[in-house]
Amino acid sequence: MSDYLKSMPDREGFFGNYGGAMLPPPLEPHFAEIRAAYDKLSKSAEYWNELRYIRKHFQGRPTPISYLKNLSERAGGAQIYAKREDLNHMGAHKLNHCMAEGLLAKFMGKTKLIAETGAGQHGVALATAAAYFGMDCEIHMGEVDMAKEAPNVTRMKLLGAQVVPVGEGAKTLKEAVDSAFGSYIAQADHALFGIGSVVGPHPFPMMVRDFQKVVGMEAREQFMEMTGELPDMVAACVGGGSNAMGLFAGFIDDEGVALYGVEPMGTSSKLGDHAATLTYGVDGAIHGFATKVLLDDNGEPAPVNTVASGLDYPGVGPEHAHLQSTGRVTYTSADDKEALNAFYELSRREGIIPALESAHALAFAMREAKNHQGKSILINLSGRGDKDIDYVAETYGFGE
Repeated sequence: MSDYLKSMPDREGFFGNYGGAMLPPPLEPHFAEIRAAYDKLSKSAEYWNELRYIRKHFQGRPTPISYLKNLSERAGGAQIYAKREDLNHMGAHKLNHCMAEGLLAKFMGKTKLIAETGAGQHGVALATAAAYFGMDCEIHMGEVDMAKEAPNVTRMKLLGAQVVPVGEGAKTLKEAVDSAFGSYIAQADHALFGIGSVVGPHPFPMMVRDFQKVVGMEAREQFMEMTGELPDMVAACVGGGSNAMGLFAGFIDDEGVALYGVEPMGTSSKLGDHAATLTYGVDGAIHGFATKVLLDDNGEPAPVNTVASGLDYPGVGPEHAHLQSTGRVTYTSADDKEALNAFYELSRREGIIPALESAHALAFAMREAKNHQGKSILINLSGRGDKDIDYVAETYGFGE
């Protein structure tokens, strides 16, 4: 493991000033149980051998890296590559940590998995894990996201999950998290809350990063094999930030590799029109951990907006807030228009339909390529766009 990954977070779950676990008293013993189980299993050959078997023989790992030749020529300048997490079973990076969380639940003797979901990819992945391990599954999803991501709602139900519609507030990801936490409190004795990103109280930001680091470790080795050197730039979209931390983990100690997190700028920089937490947020707390948060005038988490439901969150993983504060990762943004353009471009020029979330990272690469002649940019294509095609076609058509 890299020096950085060994040192972060500390025993209390803090990445510098961010992280920790601010829990209601009823949940404290249950999170202590999860921490103890992970401390034990993270050193267990039996656990990791079973997880490696699942990754190879069920998920289809390793996923490849693709050189985006046509898009690179069109963008001009840097050469663009994509780590193909869209080819992971069920079409996104989410299964990397969901299968690991399901295996953790199995070792803990739990019989049910509970979670929130935004774009539905985490919900699909956790429902997949529940089916694989023979567990019950309960997924909370905002009604707005259910309408946008209808194909994933269907997939969750086909996989046997109970999908709980959330109609409070903005009816998106934050409200789904609130609802899922509330349900989990009453079922914590026999259920595991499978948090869907590098967010939430300790140990989840650490655990999900550790489960996702397979993406970065594979990518580093594959890129070296393909090109004989490391990429100059590595980029991934950031909502909560699990796909980005997974990719960054492979390069975090390589000082010559510039790391970029790409946030959703939505339709404008006005509060409520975007979900660019690291760009416009302030130090605060949300869902039991300290991080950067977008706050309204009353000091409450602000409404957010982005074309990509999986990035629709007014907070961000605490490790991202820390990496911004140290300067190791540069955080920038792409707006809805740029993401949609990237969505259409990759579909038509490379035969790959990306998730709208991943399209933000691709938009960054297309925008920056011309400024980095002779360099290489590796992005995380964190998911495929099957879930988005009906929404995009009905709302925006088929591009120019």
